[in-house]
Amino acid sequence: MRVVILEDNPILAEGLGLLLNNSGFEVVAVAGDADEFAKAVAEHDPQMTVVDVRLPPTFTDEGLRAAIEARRVRPGLPVLVFSQYVEEVYAAELLAAGSEGVGYLLKDRVSRVDEFLEAVRRVAAGGTVLDPEVVSQLMVKRTDPLERLTPREREVLALMAEGLGNTAIAERLVISEGAVHKHVGNVFLKLDLPPTDSGHRRVLAVLAHLGL
Repeated sequence: MRVVILEDNPILAEGLGLLLNNSGFEVVAVAGDADEFAKAVAEHDPQMTVVDVRLPPTFTDEGLRAAIEARRVRPGLPVLVFSQYVEEVYAAELLAAGSEGVGYLLKDRVSRVDEFLEAVRRVAAGGTVLDPEVVSQLMVKRTDPLERLTPREREVLALMAEGLGNTAIAERLVISEGAVHKHVGNVFLKLDLPPTDSGHRRVLAVLAHLGL
């Protein structure tokens, strides 16, 4: 699977490249800025991209805007962005452009190798992966309906938005699958969302409810 990386830190870029190459991916280009990234995407026709949010010259949101532009030019291009912070406006715009094949992780999660590689694979396959902190901040825009949820239902909703199915949620929360199924049903009921058992469609439903 061909991957293009957008990362201006040479050490981090090299580390990401080695990690991905050693895990069955083929890193075909490493770009240091948005212009290089656009050229690399056009030249190499990647099947997956990994993008840092803050890049030169302003170190604010250049990477995220580059990812949005890449998906505008190539709809459906899988993009996994990572950052130390949640850029709410652009994160919402990235997801609004189509949530299939999109991931947004904070950098402390990127340092967990197994979780990072699983996120890359899930996004490359067309899934959605959102860091819990990203979900939490985007949810602020839709406070009223979410106030109906219990603390446990909020936990389940956050894990649903990460793209986890019932079995994975049960393992993460150390509860039974039956309990997860009940919580999921309550979440859909309280948020007026149609129930479904498909992990990815559940994520799309949650994102739709959040107005993304």
